[in-house]
Amino acid sequence: MPNATNAAQTPQARHTIAPVAEDLGRRFQDAGFKLALVGGSVRDTLLGRLGNDLDFTTDARPDDVLTILRPWADAVWEVGIAFGTVGGMKDGYQVEVTTYRSEAYDRTSRKPEVSYGDTIDEDLVRRDFTVNAMAVALPETHFVDPHGGLDDLAARVLRTPGTPESSFSDDPLRMLRAARFAAQLDFEVAPEVVAAMTAMADRIEIVSAERVRDELNKLLLSEHPRKGLRLLVDTGLADRVLPELSALRLERDEHFRHKDVYEHSLTVLEQAIDLEADGPDLVLRLSALLHDIGKPKTRRFESDGRVSFHHHEVVGAKLVKSRMTQLKYPNDMIKDVSRLVELHLRFHGYGGGEWTDSAVRRYVRDAGPLLDRLHKLTRSDCTTRNKRKAAALSRTYDSLEARISELQEQEELDSIRPDLDGNQIMTILELKPGPMVGKAYQHLLELRLEHGPLGEEAAVTALKEWWAAQQ
Repeated sequence: MPNATNAAQTPQARHTIAPVAEDLGRRFQDAGFKLALVGGSVRDTLLGRLGNDLDFTTDARPDDVLTILRPWADAVWEVGIAFGTVGGMKDGYQVEVTTYRSEAYDRTSRKPEVSYGDTIDEDLVRRDFTVNAMAVALPETHFVDPHGGLDDLAARVLRTPGTPESSFSDDPLRMLRAARFAAQLDFEVAPEVVAAMTAMADRIEIVSAERVRDELNKLLLSEHPRKGLRLLVDTGLADRVLPELSALRLERDEHFRHKDVYEHSLTVLEQAIDLEADGPDLVLRLSALLHDIGKPKTRRFESDGRVSFHHHEVVGAKLVKSRMTQLKYPNDMIKDVSRLVELHLRFHGYGGGEWTDSAVRRYVRDAGPLLDRLHKLTRSDCTTRNKRKAAALSRTYDSLEARISELQEQEELDSIRPDLDGNQIMTILELKPGPMVGKAYQHLLELRLEHGPLGEEAAVTALKEWWAAQQ
């Protein structure tokens, strides 16, 4: 890690932020203003992971920023201009330029009263963590680090520029951001920061559900979600934002193979991540984390000493729907995650592979477009340390997937439907649209699931036999 005097002047850093940033810096300088790359952009530059989003801070007021950006950028937007931020796009980079800010907070709200500042030091002290309170003044690439962010970056630790109590009192969402950055960057959180998060956990309740949800999503989609989730649980923040997760710490897995269901759930999440083929999948990760949250409410101590959790998948699906609704998740995502939780035990009825073709069809039908995710969730749910048992479960699921593939080739399982459609049913039975058409369709669908494709002639015969029985 380069030292504080030359960090931004290393060839790697200069190559990473040039030429767009330095070009913009020259334009601000020519107009008589200061400009600096700031915050996460500097942090990620030093970590060698800078993306296409560049954040800048300036002493120029928003109207002056607009005057500079408009002839330079490919596109400009003013969505955040009330808060001093002007955005734009240039050569594939998304840039945001924010006027130096000084903020004052009301303890009953996380929305600050924003006033413009005059110095970059004023701007940096208001930021959440020291590793996000560094700047590179442009175009000369002079490094600005008043709070020791570079040292903390080298130590991979999260600290606040001022006291954590003051920072979290101002903006409680920063406590969730600490957990999120720990997960994203694989950093440790300083003891005094953890202590403040624990003592002030109830402050998170003034933050909107949408902002909490967004931070949880970023945490879950990170490379090390277990680290962030542990921090939320250990500090008591999870009790306020995802209490079903905290509740799992008190429960033992029914096989007594794991420390508790909480540890099991974190392991399932990590194993699900290992099965992702096309990048992070939020629906899969939520399902893996929450698949057993019905266990605390369904725990029973049996007479033989075992612990059972009968129907925890059904109870869990309802809890998932309730919690995700409170956190303002989209309805489609709520539906998908709760459905996966509801179905996650279905495979265990497969046993040694004795399912009929009808049962396999119903498994595919019930999973619908979630089948691939259900495969991954079910495989991830095996966390036994017994290698022989794990291998047997894997072979059994291999067998089920093979049977699904065979039936899909033969019967187009992905779009299971009766051999006759609604129009044909109405024509054959001389019916007008109404409830009986739906009942007839459902009857043919059940026959299709039970016996596979009937063919049109057999389906017509079966339909007429059913109709005669209805008279």
